[in-house]
Amino acid sequence: MNAGPAHTAYVGVGANLGDARQTVQEALAQLDQLPATRVVRASSLYRSAPVDAQGPDFWNAVARLDTALAPLELLAELQRLEQAAGRQRPYRNAPRTLDLDLLMYGTLRQDDPVLTLPHPRMHERAFVLLPLAEIAPERVDAGQLARVADQRIERWA
Repeated sequence: MNAGPAHTAYVGVGANLGDARQTVQEALAQLDQLPATRVVRASSLYRSAPVDAQGPDFWNAVARLDTALAPLELLAELQRLEQAAGRQRPYRNAPRTLDLDLLMYGTLRQDDPVLTLPHPRMHERAFVLLPLAEIAPERVDAGQLARVADQRIERWA
């Protein structure tokens, strides 16, 4: 890791086009190769029904990173990985080859046109909350999990 203080960041990883399960596994490995960044912990893989989206089931995971990258630098790296995986954005919530969401960056709260932290919809989605609860149970409470209990999701070993 480069010089500079490390920050804890959480990244949601998802895909539902192509070999989505393999793509998510590869993306977790690629996160560990980002500049000044390392994956401290990654959740199991989860298979979930699309939420506010169409297409096949998603494969998802959440990774905890230690990074010296600033939030916008990290976001740019995540978008670079998405582009390398063939991500296209023809319309909102379109099926995707790879989706990397910066969920949290330390305790930073930010709300601007480029980046909102914490991620504004993370608490509405089982595919974020269940993997996050697996690796950082202190970040998710029972009430949040109860509110997404009706969303179809399955943990895979």
